[in-house]
Amino acid sequence: MLKTRVIPILLFKGPDIGLVKSVQFDWLRTVGNPINSARVYNSRNVDELIFLDIGARRDNRQINYKVVNDIFKECFMPLTVGGKIETIEDVRKLLLIGADKISINTAAIERPELISEIANSYGSQCVVVSIDAKKSPEGKYLVYCSGGQKKTNLSPDLWAKQAEKLGAGEILITSIDRDGTRQGYDIQLIKNITNAVKIPVIAAGGAGNPDHFVEAVKKCSANALAAASIFHFTQFTPNSIKQKMRQANIPVRL
Repeated sequence: MLKTRVIPILLFKGPDIGLVKSVQFDWLRTVGNPINSARVYNSRNVDELIFLDIGARRDNRQINYKVVNDIFKECFMPLTVGGKIETIEDVRKLLLIGADKISINTAAIERPELISEIANSYGSQCVVVSIDAKKSPEGKYLVYCSGGQKKTNLSPDLWAKQAEKLGAGEILITSIDRDGTRQGYDIQLIKNITNAVKIPVIAAGGAGNPDHFVEAVKKCSANALAAASIFHFTQFTPNSIKQKMRQANIPVRL
């Protein structure tokens, strides 16, 4: 049986600010240095690491290749990188630096064929399609892009299904409503995605204690759980979370 992964997320605003953490994709709070954080997570033997340069699109600049390279030097675990990745050349540069997987979000919505281009060039295992979703007042989930600033008419589960057909190897689904709240994962949103696709689903947004990780696996069949706030602002570590998951009979790497 495949083991369930626990994946810290590093949100990078820019070299002058460093790592940040948001609440519902707003109210950015500075939380540290990406290189030091990567070093700490490496020492704690995490399964994977996700680095998202959220400042790249907001500031209309390229992803910070230097920081990615510096993080890779500290990482001995798989590294997924995202942030205004729009072309095959962007992907090539990041893979040469050492990224294992590429996360695309807005660019995939604007030009879905990019998913196939990456998959055909480097394999589906390289492509993570990131989906940010929010529930409308009517109770309907909608996909947002451009760092959660732009609403689309896309349904998260249908978009995930399309991304899978185009060659995506994984889906990273983030609840904007739960982001940074530590109130728990959006179970219904995650379940909608895992029911729609056969590829692995990484759930993000809302984790506040180890029970939330267990719940997302037991109720939604999430293949991996990504989080940030719980690691920045609580005493819980990836290992303590995995211990709790193991006690719940969820297979994890220890």
